[in-house]
Parts: sequence; C-alpha cells; structure tokens
Amino acid sequence: MVHVIRERATANQLAEMIRQLDNYVKLAVDVDRGVLAGGGALHADCEAALLEDGSRQEDVWGADWYPAAQEVAFGSLINLRPGQGNSSMEIQSAAIRARVQEIVLRLLGGL
Repeated sequence: MVHVIRERATANQLAEMIRQLDNYVKLAVDVDRGVLAGGGALHADCEAALLEDGSRQEDVWGADWYPAAQEVAFGSLINLRPGQGNSSMEIQSAAIRARVQEIVLRLLGGL
C-alpha cells in the first residue's frame, strides 16, 4: 500500500508501507514540497503517487528506508536523469541526498 506522507507517519502507516517488502520501504521523495510516498513494490509506484498529488517530476527522487537501522539508501532507477546531471541510479548530488535524508528522517525516523 502506497501512502503519501505530508506529516509525521503513524506506526500503522509505516507497518502498512513495510508490509510490501518486509524489512524496508521503497520511497519517492519530493525535495521541493518536503513530502514522500512510500510502500509500493517499485519506486515508480511511489513516484506516480506523488505526481498525482501535484509534485513535479524534476523534484522527485527515489530512495529506500530501513526502519530497523534508521538508514536511508539513495539508489533507484527513477534517479537516472542525465538531463538533470544524475547519470547513476544513486543520487549523486550531496545537496539532494541531504534533503532526501532530512525529509525521510523527519517523516519516518524513530518509528
């Protein structure tokens, strides 16, 4: 189940998001709006939820959340964006990585 998270997620929302993959959650994070979508089988599922919610494609980046370790991983196929200077599945910009991490920790951290 994909949830669009605008405010701190509830434990129930996180449980529903993690159910898809057991120990981590695929995410799409809008670095401009400061929101995320999580819980799909693919990062693209989460990306689609954010785009339907009004996000702009260039602001949405893929990541994974590992709740047990409270860690963010920055790799996703949706991050392949040569036109935006990101030629890798990993987010290459330190500023974008920092913003993604800040949003994820604010909305999901500690749960």
